[in-house]
Amino acid sequence: MARLRDRLPTGGRLNDEDWAGRHRLLTVLLALCMVFLTVFGVLKGEYATELLITDGLVLPAVVAAAVLRHRRARSLAVALGFVAACGGFVALCHGLTEAHFAFFILIPALALYRDWAPFGGFLVGTTLHHAGFGLVEADHTFGHDSAQQHPLVWALLHGAAVLAAASFQLVAWRFNEIEEQRAEEHLSESQAQLSVAFDETPVPMAMFSPDGRLLRSNGAYRGWLRLPAELPADFSVGDLPLRPMMPDEPRMGEILSRSREPVTVTRQYLRTDTGALMWAQTHATGLYDRDGSLRLIFVHCMDVTAVRDHEAELRHQVRHDSLTGLLSRKAFEHDLTEMLTIGSEPVSVIYLDVDRFKSINDGAGHTTGDDVLRALASRLSQVVPSGALLARLGGDEFIVALTGPAGTGVRVGDSILAALAEPLAVGVYELPVACSVGVTTASGAISADEVVLAADTAMYAAKRAGGNRVQVFTDELRVPVQQRIAAEARVRRALAGDPRITLPLWFQPVVSTVTGRIAGAEALVRMRTPEGEILSPFHFIGAAEETGLIVPLGEHVLRSAIDHLLHWSGRLGYVSVNVSPRQLAEPDFVPMVASVLAGVPTLDPSRIVLEITETALLSSTVDVSERLASLKQLGVRIALDDFGTGYSSLTWLKSLPADIVKLDRSFVAGLAEDQRKASIIQAVLWLAHSLGMSTIAEGVEESADWDALKAAGCPAVQGYLLSRPLPAAEFDVMLRKSFEKATFEGVHLRETMGTVMAG
Repeated sequence: MARLRDRLPTGGRLNDEDWAGRHRLLTVLLALCMVFLTVFGVLKGEYATELLITDGLVLPAVVAAAVLRHRRARSLAVALGFVAACGGFVALCHGLTEAHFAFFILIPALALYRDWAPFGGFLVGTTLHHAGFGLVEADHTFGHDSAQQHPLVWALLHGAAVLAAASFQLVAWRFNEIEEQRAEEHLSESQAQLSVAFDETPVPMAMFSPDGRLLRSNGAYRGWLRLPAELPADFSVGDLPLRPMMPDEPRMGEILSRSREPVTVTRQYLRTDTGALMWAQTHATGLYDRDGSLRLIFVHCMDVTAVRDHEAELRHQVRHDSLTGLLSRKAFEHDLTEMLTIGSEPVSVIYLDVDRFKSINDGAGHTTGDDVLRALASRLSQVVPSGALLARLGGDEFIVALTGPAGTGVRVGDSILAALAEPLAVGVYELPVACSVGVTTASGAISADEVVLAADTAMYAAKRAGGNRVQVFTDELRVPVQQRIAAEARVRRALAGDPRITLPLWFQPVVSTVTGRIAGAEALVRMRTPEGEILSPFHFIGAAEETGLIVPLGEHVLRSAIDHLLHWSGRLGYVSVNVSPRQLAEPDFVPMVASVLAGVPTLDPSRIVLEITETALLSSTVDVSERLASLKQLGVRIALDDFGTGYSSLTWLKSLPADIVKLDRSFVAGLAEDQRKASIIQAVLWLAHSLGMSTIAEGVEESADWDALKAAGCPAVQGYLLSRPLPAAEFDVMLRKSFEKATFEGVHLRETMGTVMAG
């Protein structure tokens, strides 16, 4: 019996929604059957009693099916109502065999309940009808004589047939239950997996109804928002401790209803429980029914506050100077472009550069220099009007841009100078700082680069005029700037090519007054343009010094001079190379010289003379004595150029490790007619000799000066009297002529030089 029971359907497993739909169908079908029977009986015009009995049995069944509460009682009422309807139909047909087919039709209909009570009640009712009614009214139940003679037998036969038909329904019913059981097991397993994946994942996840009610959430979601484990049934989005900073943005349900595609949104919220601002990224997926209506919203969330804060910090770093916190160059140029493009008012640009900042930076240290820039930025922020752009372009350069009528920039520039009249508080010190200020005003279609360049040009004019002043840009100021830009471009182009061709060396001889031979030569750089024109240093050295290109240019001159000296090794004693203040201040200058000398181990370093002007020594910000001592350790010689043009020449002679003193041409010119100059030169010659230094007189152009220098005992001279600077090929000819002459006097020397130059 247990095994049989296990093979029979269990029944009663339909959920309320499915059962109600099926019950509604069968109840309506039963009511229709009653209507059909009534119409059928009236049309036949006989069996009025049978019709009344049938309706009297079916109608209460319909009412009971509609009003009873317990669903099994309601389904049993339907089953018994169908038994009465089928029995009445058989009676109205006077036991016609085909009328019994109604019982077989209704067997699968009542199997829809998938419940033993209505299904079994119908089977039992069918059997009792055939047996009981067959005995009482055999002619109204069975339409043939055999059945009327033996109603019980035929009642059993009919019951067996009905049961046989029902058995296949039971088999189908059982198979469906087995399949459903398997499906439920799979569903349970899937739900368990989903529950584990949903509840245990560290990612905050939740499910919402379209109207915003919270249907389900995992622990990570509740922990993220500090929600209790148990939430009220009506808990909704509005109860979350989050308030969007942009309340007008569409809700997630609205977005999903329109797009029907998963969406990801990132929004800023105010946490009402902590008062903190946070950024949350929400990925939402909608679940839709067959009609396409949104049924469920599944979301998983990420707190991206740290990421957004990091992105904001990166954007701030890109747009702001790390030292002062002002706008960066790139951000200023972008905002200035917008200001020029969008605005209708004129735009004034104010360019500032700290006067003599290099002396502050090098003298007090880079840390103090940075403190000065920060203090200056703070002072400027207080002076510059609200709404203006204020940026640090780099180094000690600042720039301001603001809108307003003509004259606004000049007024702000004057205010800046007035504000800087008070020293800046830097640590425990107060340092006076002055600025050169350039102002320009632009309106209409003009690029930001042009406006900044104009203000920069005006600033340089203010700096050349002595600094600590405001200079307004004019077109006349543009010419020297354009010349400087052109000169810089020429230098860059020459260095980018083959410097041996684009930057050739010319040589001016240094002649011994004792032997008359060429003792050495000063290397002087020239520039060859693409058109073949030779330019003097006047056209490009200033730009090279200002832009720092003098450093690679100076290295080229040194290497090329050494190459020529090696070529003239047996005929030329030494070659001298000028060193600019910018080169001398470079920390890599001494290592560069050492590297060049290491590349020619056969060369005596003393045959290299580095000429340093007295002006360069005065303006240098490095320890000159230490730098020159390092050069002397390499074996090169040091020449003090343009001696006598500074303010402390005798002090330099005593304190610097120089080997050669080169008298400036201002002492040499007119020496033969000026006894005072002769006395000064004799004193310098004596002092240099006593300090172990040699002397060279520059700028000798007259024969009388040559004779006077020779008489005074000056060891060597150079100047146009002997030769102008010559290209290497022409100097080579002169050097060969000089080498062939063992000795000659000054007159013979001049004749020889004139012959060489004429040739």
